[in-house]
Order: sequence, then C-alpha cells, then structure tokens
Amino acid sequence: MDQYYTSGQFAKKANVSIRTVRYYDKQGLLKPSGMSEGGYRLYTDSDFAKLQKILSLKYLGFSLDEIRSITINDDDNDYVEESLRLQLNLIRKRIEHLKLVEQTLTETSRLVNENQSVDWNKILHLIHITNMERSLVEQYKDAANLSIRIGLHKKYTKNPTSWFQWLYELMEPLDGKSVLELGCGNGELWYANGYRIPSDARICLSDVSKGMVRDVEERLKTIPGSFSFEAFDCRRIQKPEESFDTAVANHVLFYVNSLDSALKEVHRILKPGGTFFCSTYGPDHMKEISQLVKEFDSRIALSEVNLYDVFGLENGEEILKSCFRSVEKRVFQDHLEVRDGGALLEYILSCHGNQQEYLSDRYDEFREFLEKKMEKKGFIHITKQAGAFICIK
Repeated sequence: MDQYYTSGQFAKKANVSIRTVRYYDKQGLLKPSGMSEGGYRLYTDSDFAKLQKILSLKYLGFSLDEIRSITINDDDNDYVEESLRLQLNLIRKRIEHLKLVEQTLTETSRLVNENQSVDWNKILHLIHITNMERSLVEQYKDAANLSIRIGLHKKYTKNPTSWFQWLYELMEPLDGKSVLELGCGNGELWYANGYRIPSDARICLSDVSKGMVRDVEERLKTIPGSFSFEAFDCRRIQKPEESFDTAVANHVLFYVNSLDSALKEVHRILKPGGTFFCSTYGPDHMKEISQLVKEFDSRIALSEVNLYDVFGLENGEEILKSCFRSVEKRVFQDHLEVRDGGALLEYILSCHGNQQEYLSDRYDEFREFLEKKMEKKGFIHITKQAGAFICIK
C-alpha cells in the first residue's frame, strides 16, 4: 500500500515549505493523492516525482502555465519516462550554457584587469550568450510538445502499421542511396525504422533548429546507419546540385514561408530521376478535436492558420506540379480511439493556438468535459486524414 504523508510531512521530507506545497495545489500543479477523513491533504511517494519536475521546470525558466500544461498528464508512466529524458537533455544543455557564460565572464574580467578598459564587443558577446537561455526553454517546449503529439498517435492508432512505418515503406528501397530529410524534428522516422535502414544508405538529417539537430544526433546514436546531421533552412539548402537520390519532408512544408523557394531548392539538390516524399494533412484531420474545444469554448483556435490551406492533401498536387515532372498522391488509412481524457487534454495543450489563454484556469473542468464525452462509447473517435506526395524530378 502507498505511504501517505500529510502536507507538513510531505513538505518536510521534500525540504520545501508547507506554503509552497499549498501554493502548487492551488495552482493545479500538485494535487494531493487523497484526503483524510478530517479533510487533510494526503500525498504519496509518487507525488515527490511530480514535485521534482515542477521545481526543475521552474528552475529552468518555465512559467506556471507552461509547467501546468507539461505536467497535466504525468500519471501516464510512458510519458513520465520521456519527460525525464527531455529534462535531462535540457539540464545538460544548461550546464554547457553556464560553462560558456563562465568562460566569457572570466575572459572579459581578465581583459578589463589587464587593460583597465572594457571591451564592449566582449560585453555584447556576453549578452548574446545570456539570451540563449530562453531559446533552450523554447526548444524543450517544442520537443516536449512534439513528443506529446506523436505519443497520442502511437498509443491510440487503429492501423497496425504506424505512420512512420508507412512513410518509410513509400521511400524503400534505400539501398545505396543518398537521402536528405528536411525538418527532421525528433528523428522518429529513422528511430522507428532503425532495423530496416540499409548499411550503405547515406542519410543527412537537417532542421532549422541547431538544438533539435543535436538532440536527434544523440537519440540516433544506437541506430545503425550512416547518418550526418546539419542545421539549415530548407529554403537555402547548403548542398551541391544533384547530390541526393531522395529527399523527404514529413509534415514540414506548411510551416515554410516562401514555399516556392523551398521546392526549387529540393529540385536543385535532387539527382535527375530523384524522388521527393512530402507529407501533409487534409481538412478533416483531427477535426473532432477542434469541434470539442469549440463546443467547450468557441473562442479557442488550435492553430492561427489552417495548415492544409497552405499545403494540404487537396492543393498539394497542384503546388508540386510546378516543380516536378510527376506527382502521385498516397493517403494513409487510419483513425484514433482515444480513451484517456488527460492524454487528449495534453495533446490539445501542445498545439500552436490560443488554448492556453482560455484553459489555463479551467483544466480540471475541461478534462471532466472530455471524459464525459467518452462515457457512451468508452472512447472518442478521431479522424486521421494524412498522406504523402511522391514527386519525381
């Protein structure tokens, strides 16, 4: 049986004040696991892990709203493991960052002592380094949100073939080929198919985020294959003409400003007869989630723009035909049956819209709303409308 602690015992054991424990409870970050007959809050050993994460994220610069959205579904053990991995990566990066700050401060101080004057270029450099701190937090948040969205699909998909397996199968065979992925994200395409990657394939993973590229390189260390990792913008691909047999952009093109420039660059770096695989959504993709949030609060929009209007299954073929001699559309058949209101809430909070503004003080109410919707069937059916275009140069 679980060991229960009163607020005072829990606070003392964790070396924090009772006021801190009560404050996090009031903010919806650390609810007690139970209540005594006398109405006292009771905590368990598992609550210490939740408190550790709250304190860690607070130290790393996250706001209370950000911490609340990241920890909302930490009862899911699979996500706790992923969350700890992400925290560890960010802590390591912050250590590297602080070492860089220390080195710059030491060098600047030495120059001032030796010359009795301030090198303002060094001070400017120090400002730039210090400002990197927030970018690390933003990168963690982006990586965490991406993992949340991928996790929902993994856990509740009804197609026995996963999206990443399906996309990889479209690209096969890759034997002896040079491959470029644009916007590699967390590298899931290669992580999920590691056992299938031919040893003679040469794969370059790229992303506009240097931090994301570093994370992917670390994640794929155990995956066999000839990988390289680079950070650049897909509108300016830093590669020679006709240097790749295959290029892939998985749910990337609808985020690109000046899509025409990106497509011309892809065409430039592909060899004659080379193939470009690019995936996207249709207007019905995850439509039930948008309907649910609108029903709860009509002001909520999960995205500032409809990504499928920028580059989607309906208009993508026409856009791609301007650059490629042959374009073929393939649709992935699947749907989700989501059985956990907390997991669905977590997914919604990970989106790019204004949901935080209208849900930040109503998480429990919204979660109850979602779980009530699940009562009749035991799940919420979510439409998936995704696919890919196969483009031949």
